[in-house]
Amino acid sequence: MRWGFLCQFLWLWACLSCTQAVPIQRVQDDTKTLIKTIITRINNLSHTSVSPKQRITGLDFIPEFHSDLSFSKMDEILAIYQQIVLSLPSGNMIQISNDLENLRALLHLLAASKSCHLPWASGLETLANLGGVLEASLYSTEVVALSRLQGSLQDMLQQLDLGPAC
Repeated sequence: MRWGFLCQFLWLWACLSCTQAVPIQRVQDDTKTLIKTIITRINNLSHTSVSPKQRITGLDFIPEFHSDLSFSKMDEILAIYQQIVLSLPSGNMIQISNDLENLRALLHLLAASKSCHLPWASGLETLANLGGVLEASLYSTEVVALSRLQGSLQDMLQQLDLGPAC
């Protein structure tokens, strides 16, 4: 019985010693590429953009642009946008939502590489009024959400070059 355990241990050790960790620079490059892909998907939806300075009543729960983003703030913003995007009826929203989920996973890897403990944000607290707003102004909500998401992603892209805090 001990020989079986020893053989299993040696086999597992041999497998683990042959694997290599993914370089963190590659994870950061993949993160930037995914951000650019999401921005391109939003551009391909050909919605009218909204000026970031324009205030629209009732859509204050949609995050605005930020210049100083930490990993936790990025994850929180992406969780909110992921919930909003899933609520929108347009065709390409499921792909964008999946991309946002993958982006959040990559951000968690980057945060872990810097020894940051990053709990998964849910984004649900902010979206209590989403149903009523969608019924009242579906198109406006979609345009504002996608425009602000695009701006937030561009901010995240710049912040990744600076090395965000936890």
